[in-house]
Amino acid sequence: MPKNYVLIIVLLLLHIPFPGFITGAAGDKNGCRERERQALLKFKEGIIDEYGVLSSWGGEEEKRDCCNWRGVGCDNITGHVNSLNLHSSPLYEHYFTPLAGKVSDSLLELQHLNYLDLSLNNFDESIMHFIGSLSSLRYLNLSYNLFTVTIPYQLKNLSRLQSLDLSYSFDASVENLGWLSHLSCLEHLDLSGSNLSQVNDWLQVVTNLPRLKDLRLNQCRLTDRIPSPLSFMNSSKFLAVLHLSNNNLSSAIYPWLYNFSNSLVDLDLSGNQLQGLVPDGFRNMGALTNLVLSRNQLEGGIPRSIGEMCGLHKLDLCHNNLTGKLSDLTRNLYGRTESSLEILRLCQNQLHGSLTDIARFSSLRELDISNNQLNGSIPESIGFLSKLDCLDVSFNSLQGLVSGGHFSNLSKLKHLDLSNNSLVLRFKSDWDPAFQLNNIHLSSCHLGPCFPKWLRTQINVRLLDISSANISDIVPNWFWNLLPELVFLNLSHNLMRGSLPDFSSVDAVDDTFPGFDLSFNRFEGLLPAFPCNTASLILSNNLFSGPISHICNIAGETLSFLDLSDNLLTGQLPNCFMNWSTLAVLNLANNNLSGEIPSSVGSLFSLQTLSLNNNSLYGELPMSLKNCTMLKFLDLGRNQLSGEIPAWIGESLSSLMFFSLQSNEFSGSIPLHLCQLTNLRILDLSQNTISGAIPKCLNNLTAMVLKEAETIIYNLYFCSIRGGAIFSRRYYINKARVGWKGRDYEYERYLGLLRVIDFAGNNLSGEIPDEISGLNELVALNLSRNNLTGVVPQTIGLLKSLESLDLSGNQFSGAIPDTMCDLTFLSYLNLSYNNLSGKIPSSTQLQSFDASAFKGNPALCGLPVTHKCLGDDLPGTPLMNGVIQDNQETVHEFRAWFYTGMENGFCVFFCGLSGALLLYTIMETCLFPVFGWIMGFALSILAAHKAR
Repeated sequence: MPKNYVLIIVLLLLHIPFPGFITGAAGDKNGCRERERQALLKFKEGIIDEYGVLSSWGGEEEKRDCCNWRGVGCDNITGHVNSLNLHSSPLYEHYFTPLAGKVSDSLLELQHLNYLDLSLNNFDESIMHFIGSLSSLRYLNLSYNLFTVTIPYQLKNLSRLQSLDLSYSFDASVENLGWLSHLSCLEHLDLSGSNLSQVNDWLQVVTNLPRLKDLRLNQCRLTDRIPSPLSFMNSSKFLAVLHLSNNNLSSAIYPWLYNFSNSLVDLDLSGNQLQGLVPDGFRNMGALTNLVLSRNQLEGGIPRSIGEMCGLHKLDLCHNNLTGKLSDLTRNLYGRTESSLEILRLCQNQLHGSLTDIARFSSLRELDISNNQLNGSIPESIGFLSKLDCLDVSFNSLQGLVSGGHFSNLSKLKHLDLSNNSLVLRFKSDWDPAFQLNNIHLSSCHLGPCFPKWLRTQINVRLLDISSANISDIVPNWFWNLLPELVFLNLSHNLMRGSLPDFSSVDAVDDTFPGFDLSFNRFEGLLPAFPCNTASLILSNNLFSGPISHICNIAGETLSFLDLSDNLLTGQLPNCFMNWSTLAVLNLANNNLSGEIPSSVGSLFSLQTLSLNNNSLYGELPMSLKNCTMLKFLDLGRNQLSGEIPAWIGESLSSLMFFSLQSNEFSGSIPLHLCQLTNLRILDLSQNTISGAIPKCLNNLTAMVLKEAETIIYNLYFCSIRGGAIFSRRYYINKARVGWKGRDYEYERYLGLLRVIDFAGNNLSGEIPDEISGLNELVALNLSRNNLTGVVPQTIGLLKSLESLDLSGNQFSGAIPDTMCDLTFLSYLNLSYNNLSGKIPSSTQLQSFDASAFKGNPALCGLPVTHKCLGDDLPGTPLMNGVIQDNQETVHEFRAWFYTGMENGFCVFFCGLSGALLLYTIMETCLFPVFGWIMGFALSILAAHKAR
């Protein structure tokens, strides 16, 4: 063989281009094909790239080799583009850098493309018009794009596909999956989040994919319509991973599962409608290592057959109705499973008993038995679980002492949650634990009174919660050295004191967004600055003082939650809110703030909660506030704000659920535009100088008309993820003072359940509009201390949910409507100081109220007031509504005066009779005997009347 041919072959084997030998076969001199490079540049033209993901793509000389572009892969020999991986990457924790826009059909030039990943972006559905023409694809991932069309049938043309992931991108209903039958090479399929409720043969279709190994149909609205066994003749023999969580599957799915008893390794049926006992049939699945049956309606215990599954590594039965002693359930796992089980989750059941014998599971890496009814103490034998990296026993009734001996061998422990028990943690002052924890949850455990020194050793802690831990100490300086690692810190509800240092120079690792909750302590001094990337900051209920102007330096532009309420802050609100475009919660209530609300508050486009309650703010509402269109909670009560209520509140703030201007100096009338707030649950305009009539359109407040699911007005301000699953959430729950049954109460967790209208203490005039009776879900109505006239409308009885009604201090006239007897939930009523007249309607409901509820209406009569109505009979006689009042005291009183009258009357009658007989003897022929009889009878009647 000639030497030059040998050289050529060697160069080809080494993937070294040989210029000029095969023109175009190995691409151009810059590595990639010019035609394909132009196709990619055209693709880029239609893309919205806010984060510079495609910054390496370009036509400049130094960027000519498209094989070096980010996300582009080429064949090393031919130079053809064979892969395009543009899935969104995490910029920070839980924050991504998505691409958006139109996907150009120029991708059709990439005929050698076998790998395409466009997941976690915001592309439109333009790719659906040509996706079926990319016939070389073996891997396709379009997940998490939220397309508005249905899954394209043209996918059937991708006959070479081995992996297809369309999860959480197609919400439109799918009528059939016939196209899947053409993809005979498919090994991995994920259609999670698709609406397959209309696909009756989904089981048969997926079962007949002969090479299928991994099937994920989570949250697809599936029901188990089981086809005949004959349809499984050509079923896959390789199915190893099956995830069908969050569907509508029942226990009828079990027989179908048993067809894969020899291949199934990972089975997830969580979030379905499985009922009854955990079936014994799983013991025949010899290959099964992961069994997840959480969030169903399973009951009873764990069958012994589960304990015979020697390869079972993970058992998750959380969120069911399992009952019995924990020791009895775990005893059924002893056997071959005992030595292999690595993950055991029994959280949120109804298990009771103690933690004895749990140490027998020597291979456990994760133990989660939280949210049960377990009692007793934590045995020191828990320390024998040397492989344990996660221990969660939170939300039980455990008590007793926990010491260093419990953790002596737990060197691999990363996640510890003992919160919400009655445990006392006592460690030696020089205790040096063997573990390095990432997550520490010790809320409501007794750690104090001194600050726990052992935390100094935990240099890798990311999440620390020692709230409500009875610590009444100064936070040591060494503790703040942990801040760079922390993602979330909760020291709330203790009695910690002292000043806080300046944290502005602290830089968190990994560019995370840390959150701090230091509320309900005794920290004092000026507001400290926090890291510039802080996401949430809750410093409420402390003793911070000084000017509020320091707020401008407190954190950077990533701040989303800021609560400085219930402190001693003073001064005017600074005009620096334009720096916090991501702020969702701003709570400055219960301070000593003054001045006007600055116009920069309108720059808070993400704001959902604004509470400035109980300060000394004055002036009119800034018009810029109309830009805060996401507001749900607006509390400006107990200030000195003035002017008319702006109409734009109803036009622009349509998401409002809570709106309070209580105790200010607003004037003018109630704008009709407020009736456009269809999400409003609480409307409080009380104690102002508002005049005019009550709007007739209040029945347009839909949230007070229609019965809705229970709602807490909250915001999620922290979400922690472990192993791909959310395991810790923190919610900011709004709270406010609401007038309820004659008093002010502070509501927090139940605030969203109330439906309240409070117009008390104004100058409103006119009548109560009948339309207000359409608010079927209204529970409190307060129109007191106004100048309202007319009669109380008969339609008031239609407010069936009403529990509190206050119409006092007005000029209502006429009778109390009989329909008020229909308000069966009414427990507070005040009709005092009006001009009401006539008889109070008789019912168990109205007669149960104190007479003070009706005072100041001199023309009212009947119980419970003392003034009797004309024609009233003796107490205890039938009432107007035909109900006989059977009252023991009344009966006893009646008998007392009746018998006394009879006695007195009889004596008088006897005397009269004796006198008549005597006179008859003396004057036998006179009329005196007859006169004596008459006088005696008259005297007996008179005596009985006096006794009464």
